[in-house]
Amino acid sequence: MMPDLGAYALEVALAYAGSFVILIVIIGLSVMQARRTKRLLDETERRNSDA
Repeated sequence: MMPDLGAYALEVALAYAGSFVILIVIIGLSVMQARRTKRLLDETERRNSDA
């Protein structure tokens, strides 16, 4: 159920859309950083176990 926003409907919709985009970007960057960190940790552990 969407409340009647009157003259501000466009601004509110854009604010919601912008917030969702920012959240998606933050989540994407976090996942990329986690994958990179895991790969680097795995490489370091592999090198240390070979020595």
